[in-house]
Amino acid sequence: MPSSELLTIKVPVDHSGQRLDQILAQLFPDYSRARLQQWIKAGQVLVNGKQRRAKDKMEGGEQIELEATSEEEVSWQGEDIPLSIVYEDEHIIIVNKPAGMVVHPAAGNYDGTLVNALLHHAPELNEVPRAGIVHRLDKETSGLLAVARNLKSQKHLVDLLQARVMKRQYQAVACGVMTAGGTVDAPIARHPVDRKRMAVVESGKHAVTHYRVMQRFRLHTHIRVDLETGRTHQIRVHMAQIRYPLVGDQVYGQRLRLPPDCSDALADMLCNFKRQALHAARLGLEHPSSGEMMEWEAALPEDMQQLVALLQEDGTDNE
Repeated sequence: MPSSELLTIKVPVDHSGQRLDQILAQLFPDYSRARLQQWIKAGQVLVNGKQRRAKDKMEGGEQIELEATSEEEVSWQGEDIPLSIVYEDEHIIIVNKPAGMVVHPAAGNYDGTLVNALLHHAPELNEVPRAGIVHRLDKETSGLLAVARNLKSQKHLVDLLQARVMKRQYQAVACGVMTAGGTVDAPIARHPVDRKRMAVVESGKHAVTHYRVMQRFRLHTHIRVDLETGRTHQIRVHMAQIRYPLVGDQVYGQRLRLPPDCSDALADMLCNFKRQALHAARLGLEHPSSGEMMEWEAALPEDMQQLVALLQEDGTDNE
């Protein structure tokens, strides 16, 4: 069921001459401009008891009444699917997504997704756009995701992402031995031929990835990656661009190479690692209500732990 809240405020005199929609955006920063425009058109904003247009200019001193409503945003169904919740309160949920789970329902994946699980756990997410998810992880990428439980929190998290102040740190295992860390600053867009893939394209969206070496092995490198921007497949595309694609990446990877004379266990692991070795390990953000800086960590999942352990063992055995 939709819920509503009546908010009242007086237009400050120093806002004289500004449009109604501009004033609302300043006075009610918890809501997006699109949502405020929607409410103006629906007659949910009254100025001195009367409906006004978005472009009408205010003189200052007017009494504004805003009926802020949350309506059912999604038609997806909740499903009783286990969730690994790292943190939750009335404003946000931090979840550790397993590899193999799709985030949003879509063609070919209408159920069994993270959204289906979240809607069962917190049905109020039906009233938040995209069920409160403001950033996503690929199906085969594991790790931490932030979910907004209401419109105010959603607006806050979106603003953090746009201002590039939400901390998103990943761990990955790349093919090839890196000599040092670095930064990839290369625009990303749809591949000009294969529309299912992304690629570095001159006319693409600005994308910046910072990477650091955690440990080198004979033919691989365990790396830490910090995202400055958040484009689709960004880490996978950027690492492939500098010729260090991720282990197991079925889209952007390279031909399998095994360390010479490696153990059967490592050979088997590398041959059968069928997902990109990528994990969202740390997430940091300013809490939408308290303003407190909070940070969470999720340990490497078992498959990546085994991969790193076997690579370490291989390095020790062949020193």
